[in-house]
Amino acid sequence: MANLMQKLFPKATAAYKTLVLPEGNDPRVMKAAKIIADKKMAALKILATPEEAAKAAEGICFCGQDVEIIDWTKTPYYNELAGILYERRKAKGMTEEEAQKKVANRLFFGNLMVNSGRADGMVAGSIASTGDMLRSAFNCIGTAKGIKMASSCFLMDLASPSPAGDETLIFADCGVNPNPDSDGLVDIAIATIKTHQALIGTQPRLAFLCYSTKGSAAGDMVDKMVQATEKTKARIAELGIDAIVDGELQADAALVPSVGASKAPGSPVAGKANILIFPDLNCGNICYKMTQRLAHAEAYGPILQGVAKPVNDLSRGCSAEDIAGVAAITACQAILA
Repeated sequence: MANLMQKLFPKATAAYKTLVLPEGNDPRVMKAAKIIADKKMAALKILATPEEAAKAAEGICFCGQDVEIIDWTKTPYYNELAGILYERRKAKGMTEEEAQKKVANRLFFGNLMVNSGRADGMVAGSIASTGDMLRSAFNCIGTAKGIKMASSCFLMDLASPSPAGDETLIFADCGVNPNPDSDGLVDIAIATIKTHQALIGTQPRLAFLCYSTKGSAAGDMVDKMVQATEKTKARIAELGIDAIVDGELQADAALVPSVGASKAPGSPVAGKANILIFPDLNCGNICYKMTQRLAHAEAYGPILQGVAKPVNDLSRGCSAEDIAGVAAITACQAILA
């Protein structure tokens, strides 16, 4: 088991949250549910018709375990959830009839279970696309208070510690927003700090990355990262968040103490960043994949953040063990939700 999961599984077990797994028609989800149930990590509500459950959970017994398989189209609270969706979306033109139809979608139903308090978080995406996951979460739950732009991050569980000694780094945004402006980067930064607090627990030290360190180069991208840095410092001061933020910093200045001391003397973050905020999706996605493949880091994500309640996406190539890992992350996020 990776270092990060050795910490998160016990934390999730102690919290013992309720999670909904909408894709009960996927055998990998049923195998993951058995892993979770055996570890007593969370109570589970799995959306599946009797036929789907019989096929996907063949050979698996949940007897005596805190697992409920729900035929969501026949629940007594179907109309209640449709009403919640209608109230959320009527200003956007959704009719009551359309809301009734939307709730038949298992992703919408699962998200509405979280919205209504029937579950603390949701994990899906082994079958559904990221786009479908995002649309259902935004329609049913929406963004967290004070956040306009939801985002994603990857937890990079390093094969060996960073030069500053961190075993896990968080990269953002690597999966959702193609080219956020400085205000969008502030939302990404605040959401990532909260993810770090929920999952890692050490003091967040956040670096806005760039090709420039403290004015060593010029350009629109540099200006964007400088503005994002200053706006984020003001936001965390306003909110009373315990985090250290600095930028703009090159990656080596952010991560290597000797380089940070040389390039950005006096910076409270240089050389010891544990959160890296990238200028755009292009940079973030490339860097997380390179770190994963060349540095042999375990990459957990994309973890959705900035959503009002914990909802997380899966890779469609995920294993049952991957799903259980994301479930642990979701349960830990729910502690501070």
